[in-house]
Amino acid sequence: MKKILILGSTGSIGKNALEIIRNFKNEFLVAGLTVNDNIDLLEEQINEFNPSSVVVKNKEKARELKKRTGNKCRIIEGEEGLLQITKEEDYDILLSAIVGIAGLKPTIEAIKKNKRIALANKETLVVAGEIIIQLLNEYNSEIIPVDSEHSAIFQCLKGEEKKDINKIILTASGGPFLNKSKEEFCNVTIKEALSHPNWKMGNKITIDSATMMNKGLEVIEAFWLFGLSKDQIDVAIHPQSIIHSMVEFKDGSIKAQLSLPDMKLPILYALSYPKRFNYSDVLTDIKKIGQLIFFEPDFDKFVCLKLAYDVIEEGGTAPCILNAANEVAVEKFLTGKIKFSQIPDLIKEALDAINNHSRATLENIFEVDIKTREFLNKKYN
Repeated sequence: MKKILILGSTGSIGKNALEIIRNFKNEFLVAGLTVNDNIDLLEEQINEFNPSSVVVKNKEKARELKKRTGNKCRIIEGEEGLLQITKEEDYDILLSAIVGIAGLKPTIEAIKKNKRIALANKETLVVAGEIIIQLLNEYNSEIIPVDSEHSAIFQCLKGEEKKDINKIILTASGGPFLNKSKEEFCNVTIKEALSHPNWKMGNKITIDSATMMNKGLEVIEAFWLFGLSKDQIDVAIHPQSIIHSMVEFKDGSIKAQLSLPDMKLPILYALSYPKRFNYSDVLTDIKKIGQLIFFEPDFDKFVCLKLAYDVIEEGGTAPCILNAANEVAVEKFLTGKIKFSQIPDLIKEALDAINNHSRATLENIFEVDIKTREFLNKKYN
């Protein structure tokens, strides 16, 4: 039985993971859970899954939870608790499902403990890809991607050799504004941007999908995960979200992974790998799908996607600047301080203003992250 530590148990990925665990009680158990401040849902999860430890980032909420739950489990307070639970808890798989750079240090700690990382936290590889890959090799640990696109590539590459890859093709739904013109982006409302046509996700990742920054971050992730050149990573718009990604080989053949857009499938694969469990909750009837459409992304309209390719070329801490700037820009849009169309503008401002370190270290990654946020928050307060 595999013991799972879930960072971000009340978010979309965390709740889907617990649904998987609920369905496979003889295969998985919950070792620990972490949340920001949603102690109402966390309390329900504690009562059902009996974790040994939980982390609540909001210290006041953590103390309230202690009063409610008594001695049912260890409750750790504060952001530092993420690192503490990763160091101290007994687990086999770390499911990193929190948003932001906060997922980086716990992931590194799990790698050093030779644990499997079921990775849904994009920022880990985006801001520190070279460091993470070095540590994986040093400690003989493994990352199994949870993002549907990277999971698809991972599955397509089983039994294949890297030298035979021509390119990988990450598919993108195009988000809610696929058919809007760039000129219309100035008038996009928050409600419109949060209305994704295919996926149910948290607010930040939904806005990233609308700007296609989400795909840009996935391009950077794929660069590190699969050890390919920038030119070997392609993006294709696929509105149906049925083919989650593809691999084109040098003989001209293409392998693809298909399923309905449901995150439970890549989560289950990351937890059960290398086995496949019998799971009938998400079945794809190919005969009912109809047609599958693909076309090139518009880099002029979706500037964020182009910026992601640019920072791969630049290297160093440039991806960290991009990531931090994007997080600030999304927050400013969601709070009504900037227009949707300004999101890539803020990112470009930060990339121009913040000094890029040609060699990324943990120290300068966190330094650049803070500087980027301070720069934009001061300018757009």
